Amino acid sequence: MSENPIIVGISGASGATIAKATVDELLHREIPTVAVCSNGGKLVWQDELDVSFNQTLSEWQEYPMFNYYPINDLRAPIASGTFPAAGMVIVPCSMNSLASIAHGISNNLLLRSADVCLKENRNLTIVPRETPLHSIHLENMLTLSRMGVTILPPEPAFYLKPTSIDDIVKFVVSRIFVALQIDSELNQDLQYQQKAD
Repeated sequence: MSENPIIVGISGASGATIAKATVDELLHREIPTVAVCSNGGKLVWQDELDVSFNQTLSEWQEYPMFNYYPINDLRAPIASGTFPAAGMVIVPCSMNSLASIAHGISNNLLLRSADVCLKENRNLTIVPRETPLHSIHLENMLTLSRMGVTILPPEPAFYLKPTSIDDIVKFVVSRIFVALQIDSELNQDLQYQQKAD
């Protein structure tokens, strides 16, 4: 695993618990992490979780390998291709953010960071949250997939017989880690843990 950081973009779609679990797991494993959250992402966070985004951010900032940049800070290091990111995941990813990335629109830090990953041929994983999907959604995903982006819908692994939302979230996070080529053993670890529970 590279010592270069993983960027976690959090946009305004349902699934804040997956975003939190992703950052928590990265920090637990002492992987350098940079986060950026849209205003919509913070609103959804407030609706879906029992802890505020600011409180969670304060806890993350206790880790020396964690950095956070505001959504409108286009002068942040992650807005430049010279920043040595190991890759980026957008979790959850709204259809608005996905469409913007697919069409080269980068008017905030989250979108710009994704655009940088594309132009620098870095690993970019998107966890889209929407259902059902219409043709424009699918075409935008296809556009990004053809550019090498991993499209990773947060689908439950029913064969593991999940008994809670937490089981589903752990599985999705494990798939994110595999997609980012962080730790090939994490997927098996979490699956075995779910079976044991």
